[in-house]
Amino acid sequence: MSNWTSLWYIWLILLTLFLLLLCGITASCIKFCCRKKRLPVETFSRHPYDLTVIAIDSDSTAHSTVT
Repeated sequence: MSNWTSLWYIWLILLTLFLLLLCGITASCIKFCCRKKRLPVETFSRHPYDLTVIAIDSDSTAHSTVT
């Protein structure tokens, strides 16, 4: 069995994982707190848009090919 203190790279990996976990928890807490303190923003009503659809048959001159 090897001595755990001589396996420095395992401690480095564990420290890196711990720091990434800590950063993730901190970022999510900050995001949650900022979302809570923000005033509600008034949403604007959406305006309906006019949509024009042009149907083209497969026999129309726009799609005809010269052979």
